[in-house]
Amino acid sequence: MLKTRIITAIVLAIAFSIALFKSSNQTWAWITLAATLIAVWEWSHLIHLSKSQMLLNLATALSLGVLMMSASPSNYGYYKDELEIALLSLASLFWLGLVPVWLIFRKKVSNKLVMAALGLVLLLATWVALNGLQHISPWLLLAVLSTVWLADSAAYFAGKRFGRHKLAPEISPGKTWEGVAGAMLASTLYGLTLCYYWHISRWLIVGLWLIVVLSIMGDLFESLLKRQAGKKDSSHLLPGHGGVLDRIDGLISTLPLILFYIYFPIFAHLQLHVR
Repeated sequence: MLKTRIITAIVLAIAFSIALFKSSNQTWAWITLAATLIAVWEWSHLIHLSKSQMLLNLATALSLGVLMMSASPSNYGYYKDELEIALLSLASLFWLGLVPVWLIFRKKVSNKLVMAALGLVLLLATWVALNGLQHISPWLLLAVLSTVWLADSAAYFAGKRFGRHKLAPEISPGKTWEGVAGAMLASTLYGLTLCYYWHISRWLIVGLWLIVVLSIMGDLFESLLKRQAGKKDSSHLLPGHGGVLDRIDGLISTLPLILFYIYFPIFAHLQLHVR
């Protein structure tokens, strides 16, 4: 299982790196939109949508994606249309305000329309963030993704080797506080390396810790959805990893907030301009 997991991870990393650095902005947007649609399909399965409801959900996601691509000007980094601003804002409010309470009480929302809308907001906000950060700098996006992936791997191996104290046994029995400590240690060493070679303030490490905490929240939230749906993985698309949602659960809760933070002064400027 571990061998399959590693092979799949290597293949995905190579394909992702080629797409990130060699694709045009338009091609990158289409590639990431395709991955987003797969995630929407998996989300639809987790909330038990019917076939017709699933097709409608996918059609809505595709339509909104195409609309945002056609509406966004070439200077993407300096302007976000109202739909993209709304998606980033709603996603940020959800992860910072609602998810901590949701994870504590583990309330199951049975309304399929609400859950379908939630999935569209979170996944399209992640797609917007993937495009926005890539437009700013592919290296910036890679650095953020590397933080989440490194923390996830460190948590996995530290938990396997030292795990004794369960983090959230009623949501994900395999996750431990020792795994969290391993993720924090790995992100600290990664941050120190970036600070040394890029001559960045060591306050960056605090930011990386926040990214790790958010990624863990995203992981736990997806685990809660799977547990409530009675599924182990979101799908079996990626050998050893499950589905696309299983691979990006830590990104759904981090990327939109990072882009929202970067663009927040622009949002404020736009609001003042409107007034």
